[in-house]
Amino acid sequence: MAHLKFPAISAVACAVVLLLGSTVHAQSSTRSGPQLQAMQARLEALSQELAEQRRLLADLESFRQQYFEQRGLLQSLERQVAQQQVALDELRGTASWNVLASQRGAGTAGEPLRLAQAQPNAPVPVGQSPATDGRPPEVAPLFEQPGVLTPPGHYVLEPSLQYGYSSSNRVALVGYTIIPALLIGLIDVREVKRNTVTAALSARVGVSRRLELELRAPYVYRSDATVSREIFEGSATESVFSANGMHMGDLELGARYQLNDGGVDKPFYVGTLRLKTRTGTDPFDVVTDCKQRCVGNTTGTGLPLDLPTGSGFYSLQAGLTMLYPSDPAVFFGSVTYLHNFARDNVSRTVLNGEKEFLGTIAPGPIIGFNFGMGLALNEKSSFSLGYDHSSVGRTRHNGEVVPGSVRTQLGTLLLGYSYRLSKTTSLSVAVGAGLTTDTPDVSLTLRLPMTF
Repeated sequence: MAHLKFPAISAVACAVVLLLGSTVHAQSSTRSGPQLQAMQARLEALSQELAEQRRLLADLESFRQQYFEQRGLLQSLERQVAQQQVALDELRGTASWNVLASQRGAGTAGEPLRLAQAQPNAPVPVGQSPATDGRPPEVAPLFEQPGVLTPPGHYVLEPSLQYGYSSSNRVALVGYTIIPALLIGLIDVREVKRNTVTAALSARVGVSRRLELELRAPYVYRSDATVSREIFEGSATESVFSANGMHMGDLELGARYQLNDGGVDKPFYVGTLRLKTRTGTDPFDVVTDCKQRCVGNTTGTGLPLDLPTGSGFYSLQAGLTMLYPSDPAVFFGSVTYLHNFARDNVSRTVLNGEKEFLGTIAPGPIIGFNFGMGLALNEKSSFSLGYDHSSVGRTRHNGEVVPGSVRTQLGTLLLGYSYRLSKTTSLSVAVGAGLTTDTPDVSLTLRLPMTF
């Protein structure tokens, strides 16, 4: 419209000038000099006014062009801001998985928590709602399995080092009593001190947003010292029987699948399946100082001369993990069931290379559960507290319960801390204290998950 109006105004102005000019020229012959001067003055004023209007119109046209240029620049800036916001949201979603390993794990997906268990991953700062991105947040790992899943297309390498120490006392009375508190016979007292160091390398890969696969390869060193006064001997002095073992442990294969989409104040559920092999040193292959078929030694200690580094049985474990983010904490827990597959035609090695046939051995199943809480202290560190319990069933020999075999309860109180060293690497420390007689007195675990 502006372009149409400007020429019209100009044409009108020109017509006015021409009309005035012709009028002046027509009247110049009949009117006197003063009248002619007045008309000329009026003409000049109109001409100046016309020039001023043209200048104003030119300024308006310039302002109009600047307006459209500024509007185009504003639209371009709005598009750039929107793109940067999308990139920032994606970066926040990735950061919530990468540490906070810890899960990794991760659980990831939360890893799930993980909750704490488990391994990429930055803890959620206190006072801010966690960015879930469809996966649970990660906290300092406490248990053997991570809680947070590995993001799809990424993988995690986690070297770890675990130390465990346990001690136990056993008193065996062999004889008969004639009156209360008076024993006729021998007393066997044993004190066993055990040190175990396990170095392991775990590799996890995110197959999809909900599925993760894992491989764990441990290397085990064990050292046992047994202090006792041998039974059937009238010795008043104690003797020490020491043994150790160092070899590859049992390889483990695992898969973890997130069953639902959780979120803030919504639980995450992750199913786990783990297979343990028999790659470690078999306990039936090491030489045993047995009490039966030992040439030149019909009694012995009944202890292995070398310690095994594997269980000697294939095992399959299924479990369900729950992670519940509740800003600023994450609550987690899991239940598991481990089945040990029986072995037929088992024989153990005794002194001088002889074999003692044992038959079918079936270790009892293990029912376990754990629970705990993880808390992000700041954007780099997190803290976890939890409890782990396992109930080990009785062992059967040729279909019958082994004499003296009872269900064993293992309870451990765990405290963990995780610190993010970089965007892809975290350092986690977990300390466990045994709460039952059969549980290791203390355990210390270091993990260094690295995300690629």
